[in-house]
Amino acid sequence: MKALRWATFAVIALWSAQGVAAGDSEAGRDKSETCFGCHGIPGYNNVYPTYRVPKLGGQSAEYIVTALKAYRSGERQHPTMGAQASSMSDEDIQDIAAFLSTAPADGAVGK
Repeated sequence: MKALRWATFAVIALWSAQGVAAGDSEAGRDKSETCFGCHGIPGYNNVYPTYRVPKLGGQSAEYIVTALKAYRSGERQHPTMGAQASSMSDEDIQDIAAFLSTAPADGAVGK
């Protein structure tokens, strides 16, 4: 019985880890290049409306997927992000999330 519990725990842990970054990180590297035009600039603030543009490197893949899908659907509104996300497929979003979740938090992403 104890072995069954551990096996179940291991399967759940493996499934969870795969679910967080289900996309192709290498494909996500290419697909996320435009993201770093704003999100990769240290200390960048948008002019209007004025707000600090957040870094995405090291962000949770689950959060990135949720945010991009919300921008794509219009549930979360921002003109630039809505335009960027509108043409993304679910696969694109998963790939971008997989890459960004493992990218450096300082936004320094090289090819």
